[in-house]
Amino acid sequence: MLNKDILEQFRAYIIVEKNFSEHTAKAYVSDVLSFLIWLEEGRVENVDFNKIREYLRFIHKYNYKKTTISRKISALRTFYKYLYRERIVETNPVSGISAPKKDKTLPKFLSKDEVEQILSNINIEKPSGFRNRTILELLWATGMRISELSGLNFGDLNLEHNEIKVFGKGSKERIVLVSDRAKSYLERYIKNARDIVVRKEFKAPAPAEDSPVFINNTGYRLNARTIREVINSIVEKTELPKHVTPHMFRHSFATYLIENGADLRVVQDLLGHASISNTQIYTHISTKHLTDTYNKAHPRA
Repeated sequence: MLNKDILEQFRAYIIVEKNFSEHTAKAYVSDVLSFLIWLEEGRVENVDFNKIREYLRFIHKYNYKKTTISRKISALRTFYKYLYRERIVETNPVSGISAPKKDKTLPKFLSKDEVEQILSNINIEKPSGFRNRTILELLWATGMRISELSGLNFGDLNLEHNEIKVFGKGSKERIVLVSDRAKSYLERYIKNARDIVVRKEFKAPAPAEDSPVFINNTGYRLNARTIREVINSIVEKTELPKHVTPHMFRHSFATYLIENGADLRVVQDLLGHASISNTQIYTHISTKHLTDTYNKAHPRA
């Protein structure tokens, strides 16, 4: 089988079976493609541990960030796991390769006032504006990932009990809780704005179990990439004195819970973290935030 054919099958595997987000799948396919180009006429079946090490020495010349190198290794590891499963290779040559240790940096987050400033800067007089406000209210209230919010169907909503079912990484299902305010926006969006977000020549899909909650102006599901672009546009207009990314709403949600005494295990469940260590980072953010506030406010600090 040709390398390009294997790559196409791998793409389908990580999207359909592994349920990778569009963003992650694109990055993984790009990483594997770069490796295949480097291989030139070499066959993936003939790659061994030493060949992988040779490739890693090659990419180190480009001074990639540690996170980028880690992702490239992860992409190759996943790729060869797939090849092993399909019996295209007999062993996984990447299994003994360890990723570089990540630099310890704390995720950035928004204060409650900064979130409110962003939310109040959205024109909700337009149907698309009301939809966008609803999206940000939900991200702030639930800590959902952008890809999870994009994938919401009406069958996932249990608003009577302020609950939403989401499907996270690896198709893992969990329940997130919705504040009354976010719930109110969501109900009003569904009742008053969803159908008229769509241009007149198109039609919004009926709110059936498997119909998307958030749609674009042609009636199709609002994808994760578009949601990121919408958020970036809103944030740009707000002109906050810091660089704000869409993922910061998730960080802000977690930090706010920890600062207000939420149990770490509860926050882990709400975020859908596989390991508690991924959630513990927010305790460090909270501590640093308190220290910074003290140092600025106390006259003897």
